[in-house]
Amino acid sequence: MGSSIINIQRDIILNTIRNAGGHDWKVLVLDETSRKLVEGAVKEEEILNINVSNVEQLEDKRPFNADMDALYILSPESYVVDCLMADFEVGRYRKSFLVWTSFLDPQQRARIDRSSMARERIAEFHVMNINFYPRESRLITFRDPWSFPVLFHPGCNNLIRQHLEDLAQKVVSLCASLGEYPVIRYYRPRSPTHEAGVMCSHLARFIQNEMDQFAQFQRDFPPQTNRPRGVLLVVDRSMDLFAPLLHEFTYQAMVHDLLPVNDGDKVTYKTVVNEGSPNEEIKEMEIGEDDKIWVEYRHMHMKDLLGKLGEDFAKFRAANPQFADDNDKQNVNTIKDMLAGLTEFQEGKNAYTLHLNMAQECMKYFQARKLLEVSSIQQSFATGLDENYKKAKNLAAQLVQLLDDDSVVPPDRLRLLLLYIIYRGGLLGGDIRKLMAHANLPSKDGEVIANLELLGVRVEKPLKDEKPPVQPLFNRRAPPPESEELSLSRYELAVKQMLEEQIQGTLDPTSFPFTRPHTETDGALAAQEMLSQQASLRSAKPTWARTRSVDQPRQRLIVFMAGGATYGESRACYEVAASYNRDVYLATTHMLTPGLFLRQVGDLGMDRRRLNLPSERPKPTAPAHLFEREKPPSPAAPPPQKKPVSTAHLNPPAPPEALMAGMSVSSNGSGSNYSSGSGKPDKHAKPDKHQKKDKEKKEKKEKKYRFFK
Repeated sequence: MGSSIINIQRDIILNTIRNAGGHDWKVLVLDETSRKLVEGAVKEEEILNINVSNVEQLEDKRPFNADMDALYILSPESYVVDCLMADFEVGRYRKSFLVWTSFLDPQQRARIDRSSMARERIAEFHVMNINFYPRESRLITFRDPWSFPVLFHPGCNNLIRQHLEDLAQKVVSLCASLGEYPVIRYYRPRSPTHEAGVMCSHLARFIQNEMDQFAQFQRDFPPQTNRPRGVLLVVDRSMDLFAPLLHEFTYQAMVHDLLPVNDGDKVTYKTVVNEGSPNEEIKEMEIGEDDKIWVEYRHMHMKDLLGKLGEDFAKFRAANPQFADDNDKQNVNTIKDMLAGLTEFQEGKNAYTLHLNMAQECMKYFQARKLLEVSSIQQSFATGLDENYKKAKNLAAQLVQLLDDDSVVPPDRLRLLLLYIIYRGGLLGGDIRKLMAHANLPSKDGEVIANLELLGVRVEKPLKDEKPPVQPLFNRRAPPPESEELSLSRYELAVKQMLEEQIQGTLDPTSFPFTRPHTETDGALAAQEMLSQQASLRSAKPTWARTRSVDQPRQRLIVFMAGGATYGESRACYEVAASYNRDVYLATTHMLTPGLFLRQVGDLGMDRRRLNLPSERPKPTAPAHLFEREKPPSPAAPPPQKKPVSTAHLNPPAPPEALMAGMSVSSNGSGSNYSSGSGKPDKHAKPDKHQKKDKEKKEKKEKKYRFFK
């Protein structure tokens, strides 16, 4: 199994579709949520190539297809079960293969099991465990920004338990997809002052219980492997509040911090392509794993990126000379080469245009907003050290100077003020108000400052404060060699230090306890392995000379960050994976940008009814059209008959002169045996001579042949 969670999820989905119903053709039915999961991992062409006739959405009005089987891939929602039962009731398909993206509620499962209609039609029923959204090869989100207010808003206490259970199921889905039954550790604050301080403890135990139940009912889990047992580290946003407030100058972090990126089902950015040419246009371009330039450059420092982008674009143009603007010498072969590579060249050209434009926009904001000066003091607040890694001095004066600078935009002023409050462990209430007035910040930003209390920060402190300063979670390390790049990133993210200490076996069990005490041996084994890797080269057999399999699987470390993670923390996980030869995955409820973090912290003081939480919205119901039965085929209408055209006016009938001549006006006349105006013989009429002769001949003939009768 590969290390990219995107490929892992893709293979699970395709194998499930391929194996359902054998080689028979089938209809794939998805609900609104599961469709996003499937389409985010698999292209529709791939699905249609494995015996799927078409893809339909459960909530839509669909045709009846009683002669074909259906494969349902569904999210475990109650209204989805309603829609499914409607399909069974009306007999929309022949047989049904049910696959759920996560565990179905036992009550809903019992409802299906009790239905005789469902039992008749269900051919297969199982769980696929794909209830998460891979963002990158090692980055997973649940696309749930509403998790932040549920976890930290004081008015949402009655929603927390159900929400933690939902998060636990999604984390178990991720672990099951990876084939991991991990050791679980969680973050426990040393001296918590906020209600959410016990969140990770409860969440970790929910995850442990779900994992145990899953392993109990899945006989083949965990799969047999020689991979070292994985570790799951459960943390929340309050573990590191510097991370979402600092300015970072790696490419990905700057793009999401400074530019108007559309972060929905896909990450897109509008830019101008073919600028200055007749076909110039504004195009919305996707930024993702299929963009090789983005994947290669996203963790690069901005000062290195600009030069590298220019060099690579020059190489790209040199490799495609037939597309040069000044190429006037075009023969038939050149034109054929151009046509063959036109699409690929245009895609590459647009990709370079996108990233050159985004990089230039980032640098424009960097200079206009004086982010060099802003970032320098931010790093001092986060570390307590200046650029020379000595104790920082006169930080208050530097702060006031930047708050006075018109080039520093209000959101950056608010970020500076928040960082200063965290650094000082709280300020006098009057000082906070003075700094806000000095920064010319609106009153609503005061809510953001006050709400930091809900994340464990002391905002206001008394004049005579006897509390000792809060000690950092991790010890500061020796300063690295001097570098301008490092001076703007002196602060080491807590996630990175946590992962490194976990690998080295030095992670504090008090701040990061295990859910089960006996699993502490795994930490000792990790420490022993790290020590063996650092053995002296003068030993009899150095570690680098040992025979090792090239394909030996690497240990997996999974970090789950409740309440949102930053792009800097994602980058840190990649760096640890590369440095320590591990597969490190970061999973989170949603991705945080500094702007989103400020808005969400501000909303913690809002009335809960104004939050518009999904759990409090009207529950969706099955559409009425799903319960409509198939209409019987109506009989074929007879072909319209042509109305005969009357020709009476062209050829009128002749008058009945002969008949009228033979009619007798008198009732006893001899002209007819019929009386006038009657259609019956007149019994009083006398027979004429001819009739009398005919009667006599007939009687003679009968006498002559009576012997033969």
